[in-house]
Amino acid sequence: MAETASIINASAAPELQTSAWLNTPRPLTLAALRGKVVVLHTFQIFCPGCVQVGIPQAQRISQEFDPDRVAVIGLHTVFEHHAVMGRDALEVFVYEYRLRFPIGIDKYDGEPQGVPLTMRAYQMQGTPTLILIDKSGRIRLHKFGHVSDLSVGFSIGALLSEEVEIDESAATPAAAGTGSGNTVCDENGCSI
Repeated sequence: MAETASIINASAAPELQTSAWLNTPRPLTLAALRGKVVVLHTFQIFCPGCVQVGIPQAQRISQEFDPDRVAVIGLHTVFEHHAVMGRDALEVFVYEYRLRFPIGIDKYDGEPQGVPLTMRAYQMQGTPTLILIDKSGRIRLHKFGHVSDLSVGFSIGALLSEEVEIDESAATPAAAGTGSGNTVCDENGCSI
């Protein structure tokens, strides 16, 4: 039986915690993107599932949906092979794969070999992870691994059709911890 993505009612999305941005003249914030549906795609450049499935899907979404209504954001969140997946390698990767959507680099809290801050705040299990944030800044889909294009497109369309009152004072939940352990990678992604 195929797994489908479902839209959930959830709390406010934690703000992105990044150390740098590519493909955008200034840093992005979720607060500044209120009123748009945000597609947050997290990846690592050496994650097979990210390269084969997740990144191409993010590219298709960014090409198919109106950027005035849907913001596609990549988040390079490294929890393994830290020494070889730095900013220089990411810049080459973004250039070679012709990625055009904004990409943030997940930030660390002083422990450069650990789990990055945004990954921890969203309690991600690994990469790729797809997160849909509605127009009012709430997480409506949070999925580790592959979600079919049809299911993602349907979910984005449903969020676009919702009439939402934007609450600028919505609280951002506190960051939650993510367990550490051995990394496992396969064709579906990399998990921690």
